[in-house]
Amino acid sequence: MRSASVLLVAVMVLAGCSGPQRNNSSNESSNQNGGNTQPVAAVIKGLDNPFFQTMQQGIEDQAKTAGTTVTVQAANSLNDTTGQADKVQALAGQNYGCFIINPITQTNLVQPLVQVANAGKHIVNIDSPISKEAAQTANLKLSTYIGTDNVSAGRLAAEEMARLLPDGGDVALIGGVSGDATSQARLEGFQQGIPNNIRIVQTVSADWERQKALTAAGDILRARPDLKGFFAANDDMGLGVVRALADGGQQSQVKVISVDGLQDAIKAVQQGTLSATVAQYPYAIGAMGMDACRAAIAGETLPQDVTAPVAVVNRSNADRALQSFPKPFSDYENPFADLLGQ
Repeated sequence: MRSASVLLVAVMVLAGCSGPQRNNSSNESSNQNGGNTQPVAAVIKGLDNPFFQTMQQGIEDQAKTAGTTVTVQAANSLNDTTGQADKVQALAGQNYGCFIINPITQTNLVQPLVQVANAGKHIVNIDSPISKEAAQTANLKLSTYIGTDNVSAGRLAAEEMARLLPDGGDVALIGGVSGDATSQARLEGFQQGIPNNIRIVQTVSADWERQKALTAAGDILRARPDLKGFFAANDDMGLGVVRALADGGQQSQVKVISVDGLQDAIKAVQQGTLSATVAQYPYAIGAMGMDACRAAIAGETLPQDVTAPVAVVNRSNADRALQSFPKPFSDYENPFADLLGQ
């Protein structure tokens, strides 16, 4: 009887430790020394954007450090809402104890996540929030949300713009996908934070894309030759604006501030072509998401909302930010590390 019991335990352990089979659309990280017995799945936005490439790196690096197996899958692009939902649906029935979810819209992953939740699996929402109303209607329970306070990030950008334009002037705003919650929050924060002597004269959408922002900025500059500044809701679009200014020979005349803190953007700040970026550290968001999953699997009660770190990167600290990249260049709170005793 004793040998049969040992065999049964061995089979149970192997079953708990075995992850899903590798496929072409996933990246798996694990530590051969072991770790959590339940693997983690992550479904993020399109890897055609460096922000989400860095997020993936944070997830996978933290998994390796912790000895946890993780499968990371991504949408084909930042507009691939159906494809992203299909990936969650395909992973839902597999042997994952927790899902890290970075939805393209507030609602595109709600229905496939219902199956995940009904199976008793934990859901950690990162970066872009799932609609609370839609989740409540679907009876979808989330373990925690980790993300930037995007309104606050917009305000920080406005404060930096006010510092760069003490005499005020006209500025234009370039948002991401029309109706996107993250873009709206950043633009709203900027509008809240600017002083009375700075006037927003135009707002356009460029779908988070550099080329579209370049085209839009060129059109705006031709129509408004006295423009003093641009605020772009992400770095990729901000770098598109920088290119438009270079094409028009106006780099010294117009200030450009964006949000994300991508390596190319920090280098542009260092070189003086981009005025500033509000860095929000996708690497840290991904790493915290992995810590949150580990804590949830361990039975810990997670905080409902956790604000990820942000910092304004300008010429005064760009060198330090670049040296630390992709990690924050200053300390930040990670309540999940505390729960894990790290």
